[in-house]
This record gives sequence, C-alpha cells and structure tokens, in this order.
Amino acid sequence: MNVGPDAAVVAMLVELACRAPSVHNSQPWTWKYSNGCLDLYSDRTRLLDVIDPMGRQMLISCGAALDHLQKAAEASRWTAEIETFPTPGGSRHLARVRFVPGARPRSHEFDLLTAINRRYTDRRPFGAVRRDLVVGAEMRRAADVNQTILTALTDGARQVLEEASKTSANTRKYDATYQAELKWWSGHSFDVDGVPPHALSDRATATAVQMGRDFPVRDGGDQVPPEDASTVLLMATRGDEPLDWLRCGRALSAVLLEATVRGFATCPLTHLTEQSTSRAIVASLAPHGGIPQVLVRIGTPTAGTPVIRTPRQKVSSVLSIEGPRQRVSRPTHR
Repeated sequence: MNVGPDAAVVAMLVELACRAPSVHNSQPWTWKYSNGCLDLYSDRTRLLDVIDPMGRQMLISCGAALDHLQKAAEASRWTAEIETFPTPGGSRHLARVRFVPGARPRSHEFDLLTAINRRYTDRRPFGAVRRDLVVGAEMRRAADVNQTILTALTDGARQVLEEASKTSANTRKYDATYQAELKWWSGHSFDVDGVPPHALSDRATATAVQMGRDFPVRDGGDQVPPEDASTVLLMATRGDEPLDWLRCGRALSAVLLEATVRGFATCPLTHLTEQSTSRAIVASLAPHGGIPQVLVRIGTPTAGTPVIRTPRQKVSSVLSIEGPRQRVSRPTHR
C-alpha cells in the first residue's frame, strides 16, 4: 500500500488546490483520498450547460486545480506524481496523484505557494508591461511540459480581439438561456461559489476593458478609469480533446502563479473561445498555429482598494477520505 501524507496534510493541499480559478468560479471538482492516493474527478453537476456544453472549460478549470495541488505539495516536501485519466472509459476520473516524500523545494516553490493565496482574477484595467518581459522562462517551461502553445499577442491583435468580444456580446445579448446562466453564476450573494457582486466591475471600469466578458455590472464607479493597457497571452493546444484541455489548465495555473510572483495582475478570458466564430478569429491571430483555449490579460495592477477574493467551497464538501487514515506526519519547512 502506498503511504502518503496524513489526512490533515491532504486536506490542506486540496484547500490550496481549490484556490485555482474556474469558469465563473463554478469549482467543478471533487477529490477522494484512499490508500495514499488522491483522485481528482470532474463534478458535472457544476457544468455550465450553455456556456460550456462540451465541458472544455470545466476540464481547464480542473487542470488548474491539479497544478495548484502539485505546487502546494512540492512546497510541503512531497512530490506529486500525476497519472491523467487513469480509469479507461472513466471520463470523470481526471487524475490520480501519488505522493512521494522527500521533495527539495527551492525558494521559488515557496514563492509559488504564497502566490496561490495571493492570486485573484482582477477584471479592472491594467497598466502596461513590455510584451517581451511578460512571458518568462518558467512560463515557457510550464507551457512546453503541458504541450501548450503560449503567445504574447501584438497590439494589432488586441484590437481584433476587442471587436470580436463586442460581436460575441451582441450575439448573446438576446440569448435568454445564456443570460440566465450568466446571471445565475454572477452577481448573486451565495457564500461559497459563483462570481459575487464585489468581484464584478462597475459600468465605467467594464467599459475600459473592452475585451472582457459582458458580465452584469454593479453600481458605483463614477470616476472613469484609464483604458486597459494589458498584454494578452494566447494559450493554444495542438489537439482539442479532454487531455489537451486538462494540460492547458495546468499550464494556465503556472502562467497565473508565475505572473503573481512577479507582481503582475491577471485575468483569464474564456468567452472568446466559446463560440465558433470568435474562436476562429482568435485562431487567426496565433502565429504558431494551434487551437485557442484561453486568453489571459496581464499587466500592472490598478492602484486603490485591492479586490476581495472570491469565495470557495469548504474542503469537507469536495474531499472525501476513505479507509485507514495515514499517520505520516507533515514534513517541516526549513
């Protein structure tokens, strides 16, 4: 029997994993720990049927959580050995994680652990960062490992994306089922999931970010902010299958955490890859080819009041522990 970390450590690691971003903060995952192995499953009760009928964004979200888990484990001196889709024909069973003690984290791993708790999706406009400085070596390495193509788009491409975003919003403006699903997951006062009112932009701020999803807006914000000057990263894959989506999610997590370590603000964008028309436009901007999966705005953060982090479900509601509880103590940090 594989002896892994004890239940308390696993709960801590899963809690950190669940800090990962997910489409509309739907948190579409469940975890099971048994015999020293941690299994990750997609939770299809949290699938966004209109926005994400194929479950592509659901798996990207789960991939991000898986990468968060791996980084949290490394900083806690456990190597997370990950087997993806371990059950033949079990599409919900996304990964099995075996923990090997004795990892030797560098200082950078501890920076990433801190970034897990600091990172949040910021929908406000960002200040500019030179495009050649945005994508660092660690981001490139993570993208390559996960077979994801990472491209910093030009200013000209950005203008095309803004027009595509407007077109997408206009197409969906009178789509009652889309609007109902969007409003269900955003702007409500639920305690543990969805996009709460404080995470939404006011009208003036939403106008300043012309390529953002057309979310409901909150009241306030009389002062007109500067136009968004972020750099936009395109993340694409060679294929468009569940494994590609899961890998892209793991790469997305790495990009967001590396950017957070460097003091940048981030905002993933998925609405431009949801419809075939806008997705084709995004694909035309990719100089290295590939199938667009997600875009990320990166820039210097807006001055002023920090954004309040979005809520998360309790670990006890997403993690089940079966069998004898291991008694291996948690490795200490040095």
